[in-house]
Amino acid sequence: MRRFRDHEGNAWVATVAREGGGDYKGRFYFVVDGEGNNEGRRVSLTDVRWNSSRTAERTLSTMSEVELRRRLRSAIGRASSAAVV
Repeated sequence: MRRFRDHEGNAWVATVAREGGGDYKGRFYFVVDGEGNNEGRRVSLTDVRWNSSRTAERTLSTMSEVELRRRLRSAIGRASSAAVV
């Protein structure tokens, strides 16, 4: 889990979610939850996947804030375009 702020200063928490099923490959994926003004808002970036929670957590712990903000923008953009369809 990583706390960070977006380019507008809003607080977010990057975490890992687990998808069920029999296949272990890519079971874990990137999720960002809003805090403060964005509390209750959750966006997922399901094309960022890992095979284990350990690998996912290690990757999150080493991501820069710039990378976290970039992933957040990507997830929000994809969620917005999916809602329009």
